[in-house]
Amino acid sequence: MPDLSTLLLFSAASLALTMTPGPDMLLIASRSVSQGKSAGFLTYAGIAAGCYCHALMVAFGLAQLFLLVPAAFDIVRFAGAAYLLFLAWQTIRAKPSDASTSVEAPRHRKRRIFSEGLLTNLLNPKMALFMLALFPQFLDPSAGSMVIQTLVLVTILNIVGFFVNGTVIIASSKLHRAFGQGGGFGRWPQYLLASVFTGLAVRLAFDSRS
Repeated sequence: MPDLSTLLLFSAASLALTMTPGPDMLLIASRSVSQGKSAGFLTYAGIAAGCYCHALMVAFGLAQLFLLVPAAFDIVRFAGAAYLLFLAWQTIRAKPSDASTSVEAPRHRKRRIFSEGLLTNLLNPKMALFMLALFPQFLDPSAGSMVIQTLVLVTILNIVGFFVNGTVIIASSKLHRAFGQGGGFGRWPQYLLASVFTGLAVRLAFDSRS
């Protein structure tokens, strides 16, 4: 188990990282604007679950595959880009009522939103490389199981991320309510979400390991 000073330092680093606008925050915000607070939190839950998967890959040395075999990085990267384009197409095709969600939304729709957040995170190999670069700085082989230490660190990262992104979700969902009450925005929120999916796909397709 890492000592208290290490945990506090990692918490500070996590706060700085999660407060920096990035693809995850953009996806969560656009999802909240287009589909409401519930969808925003479900998307974050999927992303957080994906972080646990990437952290376990780091703990068991699997993330190094992306460094040792460049083709593996490219396969996952292009698969992720294709998936994001598929989500953009689905979003554009959906009826406005189908693209919205709420606390009372059908269970299958909630699972789909969670799964989309999860897969979007898992199909981004840069996340695995990010953890591979960050986590070892806070791991101590003499402090016990490396797997447990890694899970502790990713839990801290996700808790900090929950509060930071939760603020973004709540703020963005206010725009969603404004859209719903005004009734004059039509499919604009769907186009926003589809544009974000497309932008993330292009970014991932042309990204590199460096």
